[in-house]
Amino acid sequence: MERYDVAIVGAGPAGSTAAYRLARARARVLLVEKARFPRDKPCGGGLTVRAVRQLPFSIEPVVEDRITRTRCRLRYGPKIEHQSPRVVCLMTQRRRLDAFLVEQAVAAGAEFRDGVHVAVDSETELRVDGRPVEVGAVIGADGANGITARSLGLGGAIVNGVALEGNLPYEELPRGSWHGRLVLELGTVPGGYGWIFPKGDHVNVGVGGWGDQGPHLRRHLRVLCEHYGIELRQLSDLRGHRLPMRRPATLLARGRALVVGDAAGALDPVSGDGIYEALVTARLAAEHTLELLRGGVASLEPYDTAVRRELDPLASAGWAAKIALDRYPHAVFTLMRLPVTWRVLDGLVLGEVSHPGEARGAGLKAMQVIRGLARLAGSPHMAPA
Repeated sequence: MERYDVAIVGAGPAGSTAAYRLARARARVLLVEKARFPRDKPCGGGLTVRAVRQLPFSIEPVVEDRITRTRCRLRYGPKIEHQSPRVVCLMTQRRRLDAFLVEQAVAAGAEFRDGVHVAVDSETELRVDGRPVEVGAVIGADGANGITARSLGLGGAIVNGVALEGNLPYEELPRGSWHGRLVLELGTVPGGYGWIFPKGDHVNVGVGGWGDQGPHLRRHLRVLCEHYGIELRQLSDLRGHRLPMRRPATLLARGRALVVGDAAGALDPVSGDGIYEALVTARLAAEHTLELLRGGVASLEPYDTAVRRELDPLASAGWAAKIALDRYPHAVFTLMRLPVTWRVLDGLVLGEVSHPGEARGAGLKAMQVIRGLARLAGSPHMAPA
């Protein structure tokens, strides 16, 4: 029987980064993935500077655009143009990013097997293409639909959003300034928004919202396209996907197993982006797994507490913003016209402000108004602060 210190199921950003960190610490790591690499994934493909700071290496080889400008409209009406003082987001494609992250993990010493069937039998045993593997710990990084959480009784209590997106070459877009700019159409989908994000030779066009919007996403996307002179049939690689968002009852670790990234429902509720959360959970997973392997702890359950300590303040603020925008869009949009609001938002995406509660002065007051609107809405979706 093969033996490793750690098996990581899933080679997205969370799985590959955890593999890199563990391998660099001289753990024997097996990273397995059901898809053949390189493979694409539905994703806007943006990494905030906040997320990039979580990486222990540069991703410069796969960066395709740098964002300094944001255009926001409310329900295809009033518009806000914001120029950030610095680059706030790096754009890439998941096909390129994920392959690059796997390369870093392998270079650090992890063993990678793609295109394999994995069955997780217990916290210390799995089968890879039918062959038994014994491990000291299991990390589930296999996404919202993965088998690890289901097999080991982890996850659960997830609130699902949904999204639909496709790609369009620049030459098929109406004339305009698309590079270096995020286009956000707020309030156009219940519980979400529409977007146009720049990549190397194309833009990503999509919509996302509450989970019950699945049957309506194609219509929402068609309306978004029409407002920009695009026909829905022009979009290639059109794909839908779930956006898993954890709740207080979501179980992230038990015994010698834990889940990271989408498998843990670690996702920003207001933006639907999960790369920052994936990288945070990967770092915490590696730290706690190493402590387990060294005999410092008897189980990985402290990881659950660590994730909540680091991500809950930001997630709570995200829920508040999502609910306030959904129920009181004009009030929130009015706040977004204030320069102080954008200073807080820039601080968040740059990683200079840990969460909106750290804002000061008028910025803090703006964030308090948003949280007050969310409480007034009394949405059952909202996680407690």
